[in-house]
Parts: sequence; structure tokens; C-alpha cells
Amino acid sequence: MPPNKLTPAIAENQIQGGLVPLVDTFDLHDSMRVLGGFCLATVAQAGSVKLHSKLPIEDLAGKTVAVPSEDPTSVKLLQVLLEVKHGVKPTAYVAEDEDHDARLLVGNLGLRHRRGLREHPHIYDLGEEWAQWTKLPFVFARWVVRNDVDRQEALVLEDSLYTSLQDWADGLYRVKGPAIPLPIHPQEIHVYSQGLRYYIGRPEELAIAKFQEYIGQLA
Repeated sequence: MPPNKLTPAIAENQIQGGLVPLVDTFDLHDSMRVLGGFCLATVAQAGSVKLHSKLPIEDLAGKTVAVPSEDPTSVKLLQVLLEVKHGVKPTAYVAEDEDHDARLLVGNLGLRHRRGLREHPHIYDLGEEWAQWTKLPFVFARWVVRNDVDRQEALVLEDSLYTSLQDWADGLYRVKGPAIPLPIHPQEIHVYSQGLRYYIGRPEELAIAKFQEYIGQLA
């Protein structure tokens, strides 16, 4: 299920919880709550969230930017970086199959084209752009559950997440290759994974507050 479908699925009781885009947690439906301090964050480069542009980023004013529909947090982060950090307002944010001057790639597609797109010589890692600007990590998603999940079930889920993260950390150094067909070397997987964080601490709290502040400045 793509990220943008998770929050509606939780609200409609199709699933009990999931890792939802950060922007969806800013105004949660009464039927949902965030689960503890679990998140998905990056401390520097995001790796899989990059803007590929035909022009330098400062020249994108009045241009068109293609964005994915499935990742609202990355799209909002791009808007903040363009409009608040760089003072650049594109004419429009369009669908990925429309004509564009720059294109945001995320997830597996972002990893697959992490070294660049043809005719898009300028590459900007959104996590790196944010970290250089704010000196903070960036939180892309948080775990959310339904309010009717009782406390004991929620504790079981939290314990499962802790255990799974530990298993992931233990197994990382034994990985022989990607589990999905991506042209990526195990060493690159190691470097990419070292920039990920899964728990919300004080820096992540500050980053979330700063992001909300900047969203409020968007025209």
C-alpha cells in the first residue's frame, strides 16, 4: 500500500495502523493516535528522495516541477525547500507524466536513479538540503494506530517494532545483496542505512516543529 493510502485505510478501519506520512499526522482524525516514538527519519542525505532538474535549483522560478502522488511529505518538503529556503516559486507542481523542468523521485525509483536522470544534470538530495539548512534531521513518517487498539495490543506492536529493528540491525552486516531488483551494491546499502533513524528524540521533535513552521510560511 503506498504511503498516501495508509491514513485513509486506518481511518476506515481497513487496517489497525501503519507508518504514515508525517504531514498526515499534523491533523489526525479522532479515530487515530501516534504510536510512541517510532518514526522514519534521515540525519543527512535521504538517498532515495532527490530532485532531478534540468536547471539549477535557483532558476526554477516560473518553471514546472513533476512530483509523485504517493509521498505527500516529500512533496511538501520540496515546496518548503524551494519556496522558503531558496525563494523560488514554480509555476506549477504537475504529475510525473507531464512536461516538466525538474522531477522529484522517491522510494525505489529514487534509489534506482540516484546517480541521475538523462537531461537532468542538477541533482539535489532533499534530506541533505534540509540538514544543511536547519542542522536537524528530517522526519518523513510516523507510526499511527487506531484509538480502538487497546493498550495491550499497542504494547505488543511496540515490542514487535523494537525487536524487528534490532533484527534488522543485526542482519545488516550479513546482507549479500538487495532483496528487491535494484542496481545497488551492498556497500551502498550500508551507507544508505546508516543515515536512517527510527526513533524520535529531541532533534527529531525540533525538526518536526520547524517543518510545521515552514509549511505555515508557504503562500
